[in-house]
Amino acid sequence: MEDVKEMTTDKVVAKEKKEVKKILVICARGTLEDVYAALIMANGALAEGKEAKMFFTFFGLDAITKKKADHLHTATVGNPAFMRGLPTMIGGLPGFEALASSMMKKEMEKLDIPPVTEFFEMIEAGGGEIYACKLAADMFHLKKEDFIPEVKDIITVGQMYELAEGEGTHMVFI
Repeated sequence: MEDVKEMTTDKVVAKEKKEVKKILVICARGTLEDVYAALIMANGALAEGKEAKMFFTFFGLDAITKKKADHLHTATVGNPAFMRGLPTMIGGLPGFEALASSMMKKEMEKLDIPPVTEFFEMIEAGGGEIYACKLAADMFHLKKEDFIPEVKDIITVGQMYELAEGEGTHMVFI
């Protein structure tokens, strides 16, 4: 472990760098780019030998819903990074979101990035755990059978915080 030194006006204080042992990724949005960011972070943690858990809430539930998981779209409206160099109104034109999503998926295929449901299978096979938010599931009238098989359970926010307990846990919110 490295020592990190922090300078103060009167003395040097040594701080021990904390090892990351567990990652809890919270995904609240169901856009292609947000869901893939969450999947890549969880998969990366597993590849590094860390524990990875994922919690999907609100529109993030689209990523783990059987009907929507492999049909996510790229956000074009209100996404200035995506619309760089193009007038904002183009993002709202009919068919533009589908075109942008198709282009993103083709670029991901070139990089051998798996489809969403296959990525979830890989995460589960690697020891990762996937959870749905109870409040959001209730709000959208979703039951366990509506979710992909890799969803371990539908849990409350309090139970999600219990997943984060323990030294070396980092929470990532997407």
